[in-house]
Amino acid sequence: MKNLDLQEIRAQLDQIDEKLAALFEERMKLCGDVAEFKIETGKPVYDPVREKEKLAAVRNLAHSPFTELAMEELFAQLMTVSRRYQYQRIGDHGSRIEPEFQMVEYLPTADVRIVYQGVEGAYSHEAALQFFGEQADVYHVPSWEDAMEEVACNRAAYAVLPIENSSAGAIIDNYDLLLKYDNYIVGETQVAVKHALLGLPEAELSDIRTIYSHPQALMQSSQFLNSHREWRQVSLENTAVAAKQVVEAKDITQAAVASERAGRLYGLKVLKPEINHNSCNVTRFIILGRQPVYRMDAKKVSICFELPHVSGSLYNMLGHFIYNHVNMLMIQSRPILERNWEYRFFVDIEGTLREAPVQNALLGIRHEAANMRILGSF
Repeated sequence: MKNLDLQEIRAQLDQIDEKLAALFEERMKLCGDVAEFKIETGKPVYDPVREKEKLAAVRNLAHSPFTELAMEELFAQLMTVSRRYQYQRIGDHGSRIEPEFQMVEYLPTADVRIVYQGVEGAYSHEAALQFFGEQADVYHVPSWEDAMEEVACNRAAYAVLPIENSSAGAIIDNYDLLLKYDNYIVGETQVAVKHALLGLPEAELSDIRTIYSHPQALMQSSQFLNSHREWRQVSLENTAVAAKQVVEAKDITQAAVASERAGRLYGLKVLKPEINHNSCNVTRFIILGRQPVYRMDAKKVSICFELPHVSGSLYNMLGHFIYNHVNMLMIQSRPILERNWEYRFFVDIEGTLREAPVQNALLGIRHEAANMRILGSF
């Protein structure tokens, strides 16, 4: 009997769902008419005042505290879907989110200079040569911000900056630099991190007492280094700087954790190869230029946006990707320094600026986020 009652209830629910589906289709047709009106008049899709009034009205239709909250959630979702449909219709009429970006067949690299942070032999140096070729005209500056400044002032055509490491995570200072400067991400390259223990040609492993390297390199090699408790570990600003320190000190008790390229460059001996405990460790570097261009074979778009400080705002932003079937590859948050407890989000998505789904998703975010910026396509 209970089974029969359940089946009857489900049958009634099915009938109601059919009516709801038909009403939803009717509602979406009207939303399409709204989109046409807004296209003709230039009115914005997102009208927070209207939505607030609508949610207050539907709450008044409820007959219990539970249904009041449930109806508010349901109608908030209905209006969200309506906005996304309207953005899609607007996109179909040719509205584009990135008119300043130009597609190119290839990046101009002849007779250009490329800047990286650190010194010769650093992983940034290796990334620059890996992306632009061994004969590229590369030079170095002391800091990541110096590299961004070189591009901003047209002293370099491109800068090479690390942005994340597969084991240590995001290099957060460089995310902040992406906003501080009007440079654009035009490419990326990944460098396998293989730290070696480097010493003077006459040194042996038993001679070593002091190790120099960048803090991340020391951390990534900690299992090996900590097995030698007699060694003192000293942090420096760069792995290649550590190699130079060993060369200049001419002390067989000193060693550096750096790449084998740095060892060859500075004439050091590999005392122990590949001492980092994660053999799959990779650092991703981004290539930044002054012009908003992207190659025709670009596969990613990188954006940044700030959110209004209201409940569900991040969910609503990411919903634009879901609705348009755009795959999100990475998300990173950074606090907004001048506004406590508010955040800026950096997102990489799969696709290109030529694709309608990407355009529609970005159009929705631009209209609904506090602000949005396209950092590049690569």
